[in-house]
Amino acid sequence: MNRSRASVADAPPLVSVLLPAFNAVRTLKAALNSLFVQEATVGCPLPPFEIIVINDGSTDDSAALLETCASENAAQGRLRVVHLPHGGIVAALNAGLAAARGRFIARMDADDTAHPQRLSLQTAHLWSNPDLTLSASLAAFGGDRTTAYGFAHFVDWQNSLQSPEEISRHRFRDTPVCHPTTMFRREAVDRWGPYADGDFAEDWELWLRWLHKGAVMEKLPQTLLVWNDAPDRATRTDRRYTAESCDRLRALWLARHLTRHNPFHPWVWVIGAGRMARRRLAPLWRLGVRPAGYIDIDAKKIGNVVDGVPVLGRQALPEPGRCRVLNALTAHGAAEEAANWLEQRGYSPTDWILV
Repeated sequence: MNRSRASVADAPPLVSVLLPAFNAVRTLKAALNSLFVQEATVGCPLPPFEIIVINDGSTDDSAALLETCASENAAQGRLRVVHLPHGGIVAALNAGLAAARGRFIARMDADDTAHPQRLSLQTAHLWSNPDLTLSASLAAFGGDRTTAYGFAHFVDWQNSLQSPEEISRHRFRDTPVCHPTTMFRREAVDRWGPYADGDFAEDWELWLRWLHKGAVMEKLPQTLLVWNDAPDRATRTDRRYTAESCDRLRALWLARHLTRHNPFHPWVWVIGAGRMARRRLAPLWRLGVRPAGYIDIDAKKIGNVVDGVPVLGRQALPEPGRCRVLNALTAHGAAEEAANWLEQRGYSPTDWILV
């Protein structure tokens, strides 16, 4: 049963910050403190905001900490606490959406910290760009780059995608925005739906669904969040974030995109005949998309036939405008090299998709 404790002004806030917490007593206070000290910046006033912490059935001292913080900050009236039985991240986020009163919804996790001007900058970003659905920002990697190189590289990759075009174009590669850095319009939830529960990453599914429906997402160039790499982070421990789950989710929305935009549907050409590329795309073939051929530069692969599909050299790729290409290379720098090769030979951005 939901219990909500709040001391809030009658006027609804402009921004609601959703912060789910499960056994987060070690980091929760720092996360909340970074929100309590939010401030205005030049040309960007601090918006009226509320912080909604959804306690997802914590069994540590998180509940007591939250009650103490709510009492200490009662004068500001910004902190609202919703206690739930443990139901997972999606149930917690959707409970937060149900409780939120703001026109803009900001996300944050209980082990991250926000820059003092985050809310003012992102609110101004959405306010001054009425066609923008979601504002994100760059994220600072809060971990050891030596021991967590893969995640650090992923943060760097996300930070490299800033424009709406870059975010949309890279969305099938991996989730193109850092979830805890986002602020989005409540009307997007009302129009395209809240978080979905299933065997997939709830944030990537939301972005894929919204972008498919026409959402516009952009990142500010500032670093407005420290994204900490906790050892018990869900992406390390939850089966919904496994490679197999990601491959199925990518395939679902890529198949829908191709059905709508590929004039040669169901046929595609694939750059990359390696085991990794074939594994990533196997769920796509099960959804009815058909590979006309694999394109590779490895002489040991060229001439082979994989599940009835030939592996050919680059010269065999149909001319620009006569095929739809999936760039599925995953080795460091390989997809970028293939993209340059495609561009040099006259293939337009609509001729190929990064996956």
